[in-house]
Parts: sequence; structure tokens; C-alpha cells
Amino acid sequence: QVQLVESGGGLVQEGGSLRLSCVASGLTFTTYTMGWFRQAPGKEREFIAAINWRSHGPTDYADSVKGRFTISRDNAKNTVYLQINSLKPEDTAVYYCAADLLGLLNRAHQARAYDYWGQGTPVTISS
Repeated sequence: QVQLVESGGGLVQEGGSLRLSCVASGLTFTTYTMGWFRQAPGKEREFIAAINWRSHGPTDYADSVKGRFTISRDNAKNTVYLQINSLKPEDTAVYYCAADLLGLLNRAHQARAYDYWGQGTPVTISS
């Protein structure tokens, strides 16, 4: 049974930082491109970042988060991370990780490309 479990969310002050983690189990982690998405209240789920399945693989980011968000992975720990700096109130959302078998980055922005999803971890930014 495949599971993706996110953690690291919470209530943070504007300007602060967070590191979200997503631990995968039940799959061969090294064959999955991993992505992060978020969904704010009343809005559609949006792509944030993705990292290719290869170790030290290439990454891709939504234009809205470039420079503040960093995605990385540790294949030895079956874990993908999302470092978020300079948090803004508009970053408030539920953050989801997702896994795409042998996924290509040119489709990483599309939620339908992903095979598995976590339950999400909520992030709330106070101003």
C-alpha cells in the first residue's frame, strides 16, 4: 500500500520559514518524480515545485514561488522536502506532496500526472 505522509506544517509568523517533509512508503521512491502542490481556502489546487526521480535530479518551480521555495529529496530516506522562506500570508494553504512514476518535468505542473497523493499538511501564516 502506497502512502505519502506530509509533516512540518503549522502556524508561522509572516517572514518566517518552514520545512515541509513528505515520507513515502510502499513504492520504489527512486523511480518517482515528486511534486508539491497547495490549495488555499476557496481556490483550486496549484503546482508549487517538482523534483525529478533521479538522484540530484532537475527541479521545476511555479513562477510565483521561485526564489523562496526549494524542493529537495533524500532517496536514502524516501523523503522529499519543501523549504519555504520569507513566508507571506498568501502562502496559507494545505500543502500536498504527490508522486509520479518516472514522471517528466514537462508535465509536473499537471495534477492529473501524479499517481499518488498525501493527505496534506496545513500551513497558516499570521501577519
